[in-house]
Amino acid sequence: MTTAPTLAKLSTDLAAGRTSSRSLLEACLARIEDPAGEGRTTFLHFDREAALAQADAMDLLRSSGAAPSPYAGIPISIKDLFDIAGQVTRAGSTVLANRAPASEDAVSVARLRRAGFVLIGRTNMSEFAFSGLGLNPHYGTPRNPWERAAGRIPGGSSSGAAISVVDGMAHAAIGTDTGGSCRIPAAFTGLVGYKPTARRVAQTGAVPLSPSLDSIGPIGHSVDCCAALDALLANETPPDLTDRSLSGQRFAVPRTFVLDDMDRDVAGHFERSLSRISAAGARIEEIDIPELADIPSINAKGGLAAAESFTWHRGLLEAHAAEYDPRVLTRIQRGATQSAVDYLVLLAARRSYIAAVEKRIERFDALLMPTVPIVPPRIADLETDEAFFKVNGLVLRNPAVVNLLDGCAISIPNHDSGEPPTGLMLACRGGLDRQLFRCAAAAEGVVCERR
Repeated sequence: MTTAPTLAKLSTDLAAGRTSSRSLLEACLARIEDPAGEGRTTFLHFDREAALAQADAMDLLRSSGAAPSPYAGIPISIKDLFDIAGQVTRAGSTVLANRAPASEDAVSVARLRRAGFVLIGRTNMSEFAFSGLGLNPHYGTPRNPWERAAGRIPGGSSSGAAISVVDGMAHAAIGTDTGGSCRIPAAFTGLVGYKPTARRVAQTGAVPLSPSLDSIGPIGHSVDCCAALDALLANETPPDLTDRSLSGQRFAVPRTFVLDDMDRDVAGHFERSLSRISAAGARIEEIDIPELADIPSINAKGGLAAAESFTWHRGLLEAHAAEYDPRVLTRIQRGATQSAVDYLVLLAARRSYIAAVEKRIERFDALLMPTVPIVPPRIADLETDEAFFKVNGLVLRNPAVVNLLDGCAISIPNHDSGEPPTGLMLACRGGLDRQLFRCAAAAEGVVCERR
């Protein structure tokens, strides 16, 4: 459990006059502008004066008793995938650098703005969100705070989103998750990352990767932070998380696929977390879900992400293919080899997968698995394409199980102080987001040592 201020704590401090939006923002700006920090590679765009004007406006509204929400004035970062009125949405690429500025906010951004969050800037990401590692050859890669001098990856694709939060450049972040892109960087940096049931949050105004798999979610310091932001994004009331008992909760650990190739740290942390959850009164059962082993064959031709991303990019590729990150280009171009029949077969396979997996897990409150089976590798160890694609596939493997399921999932920190960062993922069937938040809030209290 983090000692960093949560959104609830910041809200209370703002309401009590113990801090101000300007003070919060100035502290974030100092971290962004620190020449020894990661601000240059974390933010692709930020406007100091515009952010200060937003903060001052929220302080004035609060002093007048007219704050638009309890979170008014809290600085938040926005992944470079979302439209912000008057700004260029580059999606971590140089290909879109000359496009016209957005005429209006993405739906998610508009909802955050209405709540009074201070939009501090646009964060770096894997180009077009097509990688779980977070590397960006165009704008640089923000380094993980764990063993920073060693230059470890931040996780992706919402790389800058996570680093902005863990380094105190923002108090929360909004990202996207197509195969783990909120949960992976959260797991790699000791944060909480949430992937909602996709249909709950409108994707209008966000550059798509794979509309069938894309979802929009938050990264924050706690389950409560993510629950509050998710409710705003989905235009719903927040779930009631006051009951944090694990007694009687029923969790399933899949034996199939997701426990393969764990490194020693991940395996040790995962087993310890299961023991802590069990000791708190939950019932944990290992189960077989053989359909998970079918995922590699379902995606053998590139899957839905390749097919749908190629559809969106095909015009750009005709003129700008040479400007793409070659590793991203390779994955997008796999979609060109898929026929209409291939795509329809994919959709049918997904429907069958969802039906079968949902039936196997319907009697459980949530699934438990490692978010990622390895700790963050060094950037230098991923220089060859062979190493990059091997690690990328391994990092995406477990989170992508839930995207294909059209479910919801959350990653919470799974390590104690001084240990390498790892994540514990809890997942549910689609539409059970409120149930999942209750499970995660209860698990967070026993799994996460205060750091």
